[in-house]
Amino acid sequence: MKTFTKEERLCSRKSLDLLFKNGSSFLLYPFRLSYLFVPGKSAFPAQVVINVSKKRFKRAHDRNLIKRRTREAYRLHKSTDLYPLLNQDDQTLLLSIQFIGKEHYEYAFFEKKLAGAFKKLIVTLQANGTD
Repeated sequence: MKTFTKEERLCSRKSLDLLFKNGSSFLLYPFRLSYLFVPGKSAFPAQVVINVSKKRFKRAHDRNLIKRRTREAYRLHKSTDLYPLLNQDDQTLLLSIQFIGKEHYEYAFFEKKLAGAFKKLIVTLQANGTD
């Protein structure tokens, strides 16, 4: 499952408000992850939104490059790191990945840090007893 389809993207304003008002978050530089489980069946176990601050990166091509690298790292690691944990049929994970770094990094750095963020997310979810 190495695709990133429209159904996996978090676009609903209502869901985004719910995520940022009621969700939990943690920081693993250069990413800040916010997450929330919501009841309801979905085609995919997680829906994700990727943000890059316009305040830190004024030019759109810089923001797009960072989002492209983050999306690719997410696409490659979701099926091995994240989805095995999310095997519940009655819940969907809403996930926000915010890039808070201040400079450009190579793709290998993105991949390594996002894999570490997924591991921290899994540990946090298991410690909270959500799974």
